[in-house]
Amino acid sequence: MTRIDLALLVGSALMLSGHANRRTPPPVAHITTAPSAQPEPIVRLVWLAGCWEQRAGDRLTQEQWMAPAGGTMIGMSRTISGETTRAWEALRIVPKDGTLTYIAQPGGQNETPFAATLISDTLAVFENPAHDFPQRIAYRRVGTDSVVARISAVHNGQTRGMDIPMRRAVCGV
Repeated sequence: MTRIDLALLVGSALMLSGHANRRTPPPVAHITTAPSAQPEPIVRLVWLAGCWEQRAGDRLTQEQWMAPAGGTMIGMSRTISGETTRAWEALRIVPKDGTLTYIAQPGGQNETPFAATLISDTLAVFENPAHDFPQRIAYRRVGTDSVVARISAVHNGQTRGMDIPMRRAVCGV
């Protein structure tokens, strides 16, 4: 059974079990491989798939990632303050020149690529030292229901950045 077949099977099982209609997020699907087999780097990011959010006062940041398939992950984010969308972004993680690359396109602007420097079952780090801010984007899995995104850059020898802790959310609500 291929990884895609397995993902479709898990997705179908979730829908048949009623998870698609619940108000709580479905469990994270885990793809396992034989001990001697090495998973493709993108498959190691299955933990990032799903919907995430951060709430602070009247500000809501939402991020959603499709599960790895076809060697890619597709994502999107938006930040809402009160009743107004303040920012939005199209996101992709794709193979490029033999390296997984995080491609950000904020607010319809030009794409900015960030090459993967570390991919694991709990951490993904992407860097573009030529970019102004951020130069580094990292996602750290804290548990099955939370991740921390960190954006940072080095200017004049000092690292500046911010953490964005997010909790798993129900998609489409």
